[in-house]
Amino acid sequence: MKKLTTLLTSLGLTLGLLTACGKTTPLLNAADYELDPASNITSRDVSIGDNAETFLAAYGDFNIFTSVEGEAYQALAVEEIPFDSAVTLLLPTFFIDGTPTDLDQFCRENEIQKEDLTVTLNSDAFLQAHSVIYSYLLFTWENGVITDIRSEYMDYNEDAAYNN
Repeated sequence: MKKLTTLLTSLGLTLGLLTACGKTTPLLNAADYELDPASNITSRDVSIGDNAETFLAAYGDFNIFTSVEGEAYQALAVEEIPFDSAVTLLLPTFFIDGTPTDLDQFCRENEIQKEDLTVTLNSDAFLQAHSVIYSYLLFTWENGVITDIRSEYMDYNEDAAYNN
């Protein structure tokens, strides 16, 4: 059930990632998703107990999706993120054949309509020819500090059966 929820969330965020059309946003690479399990410190030296300033210095230039009080994730400008509230911040990247992928560019290069992107990424034909991994960092906040950090991924080639 957790994998299904993750898959559905990732599919929704796929379309959300495309809403930032027209602006160039850097992509996190695979090393950016490394999280030391013993210390719970990210590869960008962000850890539990850090504040918004530290977080934004490390991740402020990337696509950040915000869930306030458990509501749906939405793309907010960094100055609009209510760090003092109970929020969860999500930093996602799709890796196609091991490369971080700008989904807008992917659609243009492959002549895919944005609304057809999830169908393409989940199709048997595409997954037989490519590897697709959705990686994400989750930061949980309470009262202006990070209280939990998780680094997770979903391998579409292994988990796509949950969508069928």
